Amino acid sequence: MDNVRRTAPLPGGRKLELVEGDITAEHVDAIVNAANQHLQHGGGVAGAIARAGGPQIQRESDQWVHQHGPVSHAEPAYTTGGQLPCRYVIHAVGPVWGQGDEDRKLEAAVRGALRRADELELRSIALPAISTGIFGFPKDRAARIIFSAIRAYFAENAAGTLQLVRVMLLDRPTLDVFLREWDSATRE
Repeated sequence: MDNVRRTAPLPGGRKLELVEGDITAEHVDAIVNAANQHLQHGGGVAGAIARAGGPQIQRESDQWVHQHGPVSHAEPAYTTGGQLPCRYVIHAVGPVWGQGDEDRKLEAAVRGALRRADELELRSIALPAISTGIFGFPKDRAARIIFSAIRAYFAENAAGTLQLVRVMLLDRPTLDVFLREWDSATRE
């Protein structure tokens, strides 16, 4: 069961939510996978999505890479949701901490996922704490960038179809960091 922990308005009557829950069980139009550039979904969020969605997601991911090449930070891939309750999985490539220019790459991944959802004419999307797991991005810094990128995207894209963005967090330590950053931003 999802537990909405925070809600904030976005421009155009849209909504941003911070949610404690399992992204693989989320009933939205699309979920975002924290992917690597070759869309090999072995561990972390990517592995969980691939296991829950079934082999179709990996097959479609392999097909995407074969047709388009490695996925960039700014231009995410997408597949169907397979056996997941969502229609699509948007595969956003977050940065690996220590490889340089991480803040810009994370912002590009978030904005790219939102743009792809608008291109697919979706109304709702859920994304994880991209790059904060095995890619090592500091959680507090990622939270600030993810929230800022979402707000900036909606401030600049009034005509899009997206109405709801959920940042989904499963583990308590990450949730606590994201809650602190959310609350800190609203006090400023």
